[in-house]
Amino acid sequence: MNEKEKFELIARNTEEILTEENLKELIRKKKSLIAYCGYEISGAIHLGHLVTITKLLDLQKVGFKIKILLADIHTKLNKKIPEIDAWKNTIKAIGIKAEFVLGSDFQFTKEYLYDVFQLAQKVTLNRGLRSMQEVARDVENATVSQIIYPLMQIVDVKHLKADVAVGGTDQRKIYMLGKEEAKLLDHNFIALHTPLITSLKGPGQKMSSSIPGSNISVIDSQEQIKKAISQAYCPAGKAEDNPVLQIAKLIIIPHFGKLKITRDKKFGGEIIYMTYKDLESDYKKEALHPADLKSAVVDSLEKLIAPIRKNFR
Repeated sequence: MNEKEKFELIARNTEEILTEENLKELIRKKKSLIAYCGYEISGAIHLGHLVTITKLLDLQKVGFKIKILLADIHTKLNKKIPEIDAWKNTIKAIGIKAEFVLGSDFQFTKEYLYDVFQLAQKVTLNRGLRSMQEVARDVENATVSQIIYPLMQIVDVKHLKADVAVGGTDQRKIYMLGKEEAKLLDHNFIALHTPLITSLKGPGQKMSSSIPGSNISVIDSQEQIKKAISQAYCPAGKAEDNPVLQIAKLIIIPHFGKLKITRDKKFGGEIIYMTYKDLESDYKKEALHPADLKSAVVDSLEKLIAPIRKNFR
């Protein structure tokens, strides 16, 4: 794989790379590369998490070493309960060959805490709170621990020696703060942001485990997946904010290289989409019915989730 092909695979399905030129230079000049993503390890992994995990698989394919932070301390700071083994086993089952790091293994060292304190001295309360608005619970009543959270996430990038930090766009304000303070910490990095999947209930909110009926997790049964997708927002001819199309684009096609539509000949017969561009084009022209799209997405999700489901215990 040449440099251009590597960049295109990394950039596929990203919302933003800060910056693309820096990423191209990194691929060109540095042989040993590290990509990192951190996860609050509470509840079950769901489709929203699978977007960043899929991107880590892309980075793995082009030669990056993958480090995954199982953020047990962050999870507690955000008022949740860590589930370490379930998360580790599930991510391994998805196909990531990562170095797994527990936050509690390094986040109490003198060097780490000194970096957090340096940031705390520089960052105002308002700025720290703004950076957490997309990821904190009950942000209107945020505690001090929830403001420490983003500072730790920034310092994680340095102490895990990451060249690239991967996160959804809800992490953008945190990583932008980190890039602005790169000189203070003596560690610059590339921030790669993936899109967020719209809630299955429709526009206005992201897919979230805290909203019933909003998402699908890796412990859901085939029947639960079928029910969730059958009820999902998916208006005919409309691609914008369509979570079913987003699942096809960000998860199914990257994993399987295609989406197979099975339907009666009188409705157009079987068709296999090798690219999301073609899928979206037909959907917008209403050459593909929402019911047929949903059926194909259910089949593909079950194929993906079935071997993973048993690992989350």
